[in-house]
Amino acid sequence: MLSRQFQTLRHLQKSTTTTHLLQLQSLILKTALDRDEYFISKFIQSSCSVSIEFTRLFFDSLLPLDPPPPIFAFNTIIREYSKSSSPLESVKLFSQLQRVGLKPDKFTYPFVLKSCGRCSVIGVGGAVHSLVVKMGFDSDRYVGNTLLRMYSGCGAIGFARQVFDEMCERDVVSWSSMIAGYVACNCPFDALMVFQSMKLVNQNPNSVTLVSLLSACTRLLNIRIGTSIHSHVIVNNIKLDVALGTALLEMYSKCGRIEVALQVFSSLEEKNLQSWTIMISGVADHGRGEDAISLFTQMEENGLKPDSLSFSGILSACSHLGLVEEGKMYFDQMMNTYGIKPTMEHYGCMIDMLGRAGMIEEAYRVIKSMPMEPNSVILRSFIGASKNHGEVVCLDENLRKLLLQIEPDLGANYVLAACVSSMSENWNDVASLRDAMKGRRLKKAPGCSWVEVNSASSGEIIQPAVG
Repeated sequence: MLSRQFQTLRHLQKSTTTTHLLQLQSLILKTALDRDEYFISKFIQSSCSVSIEFTRLFFDSLLPLDPPPPIFAFNTIIREYSKSSSPLESVKLFSQLQRVGLKPDKFTYPFVLKSCGRCSVIGVGGAVHSLVVKMGFDSDRYVGNTLLRMYSGCGAIGFARQVFDEMCERDVVSWSSMIAGYVACNCPFDALMVFQSMKLVNQNPNSVTLVSLLSACTRLLNIRIGTSIHSHVIVNNIKLDVALGTALLEMYSKCGRIEVALQVFSSLEEKNLQSWTIMISGVADHGRGEDAISLFTQMEENGLKPDSLSFSGILSACSHLGLVEEGKMYFDQMMNTYGIKPTMEHYGCMIDMLGRAGMIEEAYRVIKSMPMEPNSVILRSFIGASKNHGEVVCLDENLRKLLLQIEPDLGANYVLAACVSSMSENWNDVASLRDAMKGRRLKKAPGCSWVEVNSASSGEIIQPAVG
């Protein structure tokens, strides 16, 4: 019997295909190895790396047996599903585990909680949290860190903070998870405050922490702390990997330091699609359309396949620079070469580009060809372009009505619609639109821009030094 086990285990280690696994399954059933807990655990561990679907079918065939599969086997499949495209299966297996009378251990809960966060099932996650406390695993740091990330993933940042505050012991993962949670829930200032507390207890940040902090700086347009973090990276000789380098160049780009962003980009030994896309969008936003096109070409030459966001960046560049023919070429390339379906953002870039160029009729045709209803941004762009270029022929009454229907409480929409109606000397429409504005007590908001004065938004309570 023992020799058969060793022989089968040797075959198992060499398994790379489902066909081979099926052969081993037949051998297992023939030799009654399906009753051996150690062997079953090893088989499931190995087969998961080949095919989770096959492993699940085999595992389900063992559930009616007495005794049921061991807890290690459950944990192995739950873990595999937690990082797959079907994380909800982890939660279902967790329920099965309880039904067959097995007790989850400290390795089970983190995988289930991770799946709850990925699926945003906070009710189930809360129930699992109750079990964690009941079974006494709430003092386990690894379980606590996963609980924190689960609540953050579900958008319940208050619960995440409560878990964080109640943790008996925190490591760099705990602090990093809390900071990342605040960033993910659009609370960047709170993220910086947690970092301030992290420094007070002399906990050094790692690369993951710094990526989250840079994201917080980007959202706050806080170049002061962002530069401080960059200094910390240089002084401490921290490797500028793809994630950290990309976060740095995005921070500099969004904060208006496009030249520094380009320097960081050039210094990166490895760049992924996100790095290229952020850099393309960055130079495009700063009116450097030629640079955006050059970077896009280099990206393709490096063998990277552009995605939806990459094309949003290059189409935006073409729009700002007035490169109509190039924009049309990229739009066609996106659909026909790369098989990417245009989103609302892509159509918005095209309509804005054509509208700026005075090609109102063609912009109108693009709107009519859209598979979805245009949003208010597209409608305002098109109607505004029609007004600016004195084009009233192509204006569709339904488009103006749709604009007011989508955003009935925005005074600027009524003003724009009234201006267009006055161009076609439709004074009854103008009067009714003005009456509608008065009836709703709406006013057109004055134009404004966001300017940082005397570093007012830089958060003076945060020290510039990171270390």
